[in-house]
Amino acid sequence: MAEPSAPIPTPRTLAAFVFPGFETLDLYGPLEMLGSLPGRVEVAIVAETREAVASVQGQRLLPDADVDDAPMPDLLLVPGGDSAIDVLQRERSLDWLRRAAADAELVLSVCTGSILLGGAGILDGRRATTNKRDFLATIGLAPQVEWIRQARWVEDGKYFTSSGVSAGMDMSLAVIGRLFGRDEAEEMAAGCEYDWHDDPHWDPFAVEAGLVAG
Repeated sequence: MAEPSAPIPTPRTLAAFVFPGFETLDLYGPLEMLGSLPGRVEVAIVAETREAVASVQGQRLLPDADVDDAPMPDLLLVPGGDSAIDVLQRERSLDWLRRAAADAELVLSVCTGSILLGGAGILDGRRATTNKRDFLATIGLAPQVEWIRQARWVEDGKYFTSSGVSAGMDMSLAVIGRLFGRDEAEEMAAGCEYDWHDDPHWDPFAVEAGLVAG
């Protein structure tokens, strides 16, 4: 009698929330890593409406869903950009982010995406980091967060927050390591010809910004 075949794992859904003026690499860097796991992670772009959303560099992106019809994801990714703080005035988006973060297995942010999550109350009582050049100018918008001055990324429970722009790729590889193992993360980095800074405490930019002593 043939042995029963193992069930095929259900892919995790990843929702990337975008807004006008998002930072391009904040989004596409993590998606290069997390979106290159066919059969294991399926990506959808979510925005407040289904209209095209332009990044700060001008590329226009068509969302797959808006905040009224997007399902709750397994993984939530929030990029940054100077305009991330503008979303704090948009209650429909904030409501969806709060619900999505509450249900998600993991919540990821890049750069000032953590300011958006923090300002929405999602990171209250959590450790987090953000872009070092904007650090002191933005963390006051989320005073209930324990902001870490020197960190490439911070992992606190199911929440992953990274420093500026390219740090999102390092964080995403750490997420792959958590979900699928260290070997998978290293293979992804090699396949992208990317020099993975795998130490979350590596952060010379905090020194350059004067946040910590050199």
